[in-house]
This record gives sequence, structure tokens and C-alpha cells, in this order.
Amino acid sequence: MLLAVTTNYQPVDFLPIVVQFGLAIAFVAFAMIVSHLVGPNRKSKVKNEAFECGIESVGNARTPISIKYFLTAILFVLFDVEVIFMYPWAVNFRSLGWDGFVQMIVFLALLMAGFAYVIKKGILKWTGTHA
Repeated sequence: MLLAVTTNYQPVDFLPIVVQFGLAIAFVAFAMIVSHLVGPNRKSKVKNEAFECGIESVGNARTPISIKYFLTAILFVLFDVEVIFMYPWAVNFRSLGWDGFVQMIVFLALLMAGFAYVIKKGILKWTGTHA
């Protein structure tokens, strides 16, 4: 039997959270200010240049990138997040019963339909063009 417990939270109940948040912000600010004041301040032509992996930059940085790169990244995130939904289902598999099993079959069918569409469109092929 579940007992119904009603709690009335007061603003003072949230005081420890506010204090901890304030202390965290104060520590970050303190650390940044102290490191700026105490740390070395050596400026040179080489140090002020843009640095990226030690490679000299050549050409325009605004060259177009293939849309396939972005499509692959979006699809990876999409299918990865959908697979994450399967973990809680697997943990609660027995307690969900047949209803939960049927719902997961529908979910997987929709997931595979999307995957079949992606393959049909040729989005995952890196050679040639996709429709």
C-alpha cells in the first residue's frame, strides 16, 4: 500500500542548493582572477598567432564541406539516441509484459523503416551521389 505524503516545500528548503551554486561560481571566478594575476604574461608574435595542431593554415577556411558528412553525423546521433531508449526497456523487460514487448517491436519496426529509407536514399554511400 502506498502512502500519500504531501510535502510543502518552502524557499528555505532550497538554501543549500543556492549556497552550493554560489560557492561554485565564486570558486571559478576566484580561480580565473588569481590565475590571470599570478600567471605569466609573455606576449610574442608567435604566441599571438592562431594555433591549430601546429599546422600552418593554407587557403580559405570557408571551403564547402560535403553534405554527406553532416547527414552521417545526424544519422549517427539519431540512431544512437534511439538505441539508448532500448536500455530501460531491457532492464524492465519482465515487468512490462507482452504490452511492453509489442511496443518495443513497433518501435524497432519504425527504427528499421527509417534505416531502410536511409539505405534506399544512399545517404551512407560515400562514393557517387545520392538521390
